Amino acid sequence: MKIAIGTTNKAKTEAVEVIVRKYFEDSLFTHVKAASEVSDQPISNEETRLGAMNRAKNALILTDAELSFGLEGGVTEIDDDMYVCNWGALTVSDGTMFTAAGAQIILPKEIAQEIRTGGELGPIMEQYTKRRDIRQGAGAVGIFTQGLVSRQMMFEHIVSLLVGQYLFTFSQK
Repeated sequence: MKIAIGTTNKAKTEAVEVIVRKYFEDSLFTHVKAASEVSDQPISNEETRLGAMNRAKNALILTDAELSFGLEGGVTEIDDDMYVCNWGALTVSDGTMFTAAGAQIILPKEIAQEIRTGGELGPIMEQYTKRRDIRQGAGAVGIFTQGLVSRQMMFEHIVSLLVGQYLFTFSQK
């Protein structure tokens, strides 16, 4: 089965590959830089979800895949607190789309304030931790859970939700 992944980000591509291989034999993966068509730092669940959906649709357009995944990380505010939020979308070549969200954890006030003034979580986390490529590895979720949940693990959960919806829906047809 031909599978498109609408990103080249390692945490996201590995998440898709790990989960998809469990359920689909002979999967062939193509990673493409698919446009999210949202801001570099999505600031709500709605914008983050739209980014995932756009990545999935655009990856399908760029490839001849049967299934296409889009994953997007963002932030959302509840009351006076800012949380990381993460969304995924799975588009099927027949036009069917599934969406799912993942874990949300609160960000420290100083990180949230930098985002509110126009910063992007990835570069802010690199400055905060003095480490490079945070978004390709542990992610903010990995840092703030002391490594108990990595960015890849969080996206694996989302991909599992997407694949599960797909398997349920297409087993009914």
